Amino acid sequence: MAKIKGEIVVDVNRCKGCNLCVVACPTKTIALTRGEVNHRGYAYCHDVGGACIGCAACATICPDGCISVYKVKLSD
Repeated sequence: MAKIKGEIVVDVNRCKGCNLCVVACPTKTIALTRGEVNHRGYAYCHDVGGACIGCAACATICPDGCISVYKVKLSD
C-alpha cells in the first residue's frame, strides 16, 4: 500500500501574512517568513516542516485563497 503525503503551494505574492494558516495547521508545517517579504511588503507563509498530511485546513481558512494543497503518492 502506498503512503500519501501532503504538499502545499503558496501564491507568495498574494499572501498578506495574516497567520491564520499557521494557526490552523495541525502538524505545524507552515510558518511566516522572517526577514523576507513579498512584493507587497508582507511576510508570507511557507512550508517549513515537510510534515504536511494534506488535510487542507490551511487552504480552507486562507481568506485570500493563496494556498493550494496537493496529495502526493509516495512509492513503496
